Amino acid sequence: MLSSEVVLSGRYRLDERVATGGMGDVWRATDLILGRQVAVKVLLPSLVSDPDFIARFRAEARIMAALRHPGIVQVFDCGEDDLPGGGRADYLVMEFVTGQPLSKRIEAEGRLDVGVAMSVVAQAAQALHAAHLGGIVHRDVKPSNLLVQEDGTVVLVDFGVARSTNVTSITSTNAVPGTALYMAPEQAAGRPVSGATDLYALGAVGYCCLTGGPPFTGDNPLQVAVRHLDDPPPELPSDIPEAVRVLIGRALEKDPADRFSSGAAMAEAARAAVSDSSLPTVLVPAASALRDAGPDTRSDLPMLDAPPPARRRRGTLVGALTAVLVGLTALGAALGAAREADTPAVKLPTTAPTVESTAEVEAPPSQEESSPARVPPLKPANSTSGPVESTSPEPTTPQPTEPSAPESPEPTTPSPEPTRSSAAPTTSAPPPTSDPPTTEPTEITNGGG
Repeated sequence: MLSSEVVLSGRYRLDERVATGGMGDVWRATDLILGRQVAVKVLLPSLVSDPDFIARFRAEARIMAALRHPGIVQVFDCGEDDLPGGGRADYLVMEFVTGQPLSKRIEAEGRLDVGVAMSVVAQAAQALHAAHLGGIVHRDVKPSNLLVQEDGTVVLVDFGVARSTNVTSITSTNAVPGTALYMAPEQAAGRPVSGATDLYALGAVGYCCLTGGPPFTGDNPLQVAVRHLDDPPPELPSDIPEAVRVLIGRALEKDPADRFSSGAAMAEAARAAVSDSSLPTVLVPAASALRDAGPDTRSDLPMLDAPPPARRRRGTLVGALTAVLVGLTALGAALGAAREADTPAVKLPTTAPTVESTAEVEAPPSQEESSPARVPPLKPANSTSGPVESTSPEPTTPQPTEPSAPESPEPTTPSPEPTRSSAAPTTSAPPPTSDPPTTEPTEITNGGG
């Protein structure tokens, strides 16, 4: 009979029994040579009597010792020793993992949060993938074999033991009810198992995390196994996101070929389900306008309408100022033309802008009076030497306010009118010829146009 203070193989001192299962007892022990804390699993005497079982158990212990993964409990050693009171003890020395079994957490909290449940599934699936690559099938994935540490890390324990016991049917003497609750259909029926067998069990674990209980229950292990073989899994609660429903449903497919192709694929699906937009935990509140805000960012301030772009407002101001400047320039030009004109302007059949620009180009009246020999043909009315037969008003009644309002009945033919008005001075001016009146009006008309 094992008890505390027993030293196995002169090296491993048993300190405290921490768990008891269908395969044996787990002790917290001390490695007296390395001075570290370890976990020692001592197999039941009924298993030790089977030489084939012991051979498989030790072979798989060596394989497990070669695996290195943070989600897999590390195997350090295995051996056998004679007990002081008689009998023999075969044992497995493993890493001592401090943590709470997932089964205890589910019992305490009931249903776990969706994010927590998917984190457990993702970590365990990744650990199973590493084991499957090493040729190890766990065969006993259940909540009590998943330890959750304080930082949230999940460690899968009892590798190798379940396979070594060759528990492929619930009629086996080594089967336990806890195993039947999460056993894949092919395993319950005694058919060959594979990595997909572990993924089915992990799907049942995920179902238990989301609902608080396994998918199938019964009065005995046989009844539970029959339900795994024939019945579809019950529906998940209505508040479970669709992506999570799809993941659990695929993992619990009866045919191993319809499940995930690997533990890595299942882990990726679990991570994607957590980040899916349909999860209530990742939806951004409608009132929040911040994304990826830091811890010091205040989100309780009222939201204000964004001001219009500065570029658009600047363009509006520039347009308004341009219109004002154009108006002022036109007004100044009109007033300047009115002040310079001492006689009424010739009412040419042109538009207002043409008259204004013509008035600006015309020479001052003083220059015109000092050189009477060079009289512009467009200003016959400005000359005081004698009456001119023209359609312009009398020189004695100036009208400075109408320089830009022509009264010609034919505004569409500006060039003939200057020709007719310039023909009158040809009888009184000494140097008049037919050429100057024809060229000069043409130059003025081009400048105004």
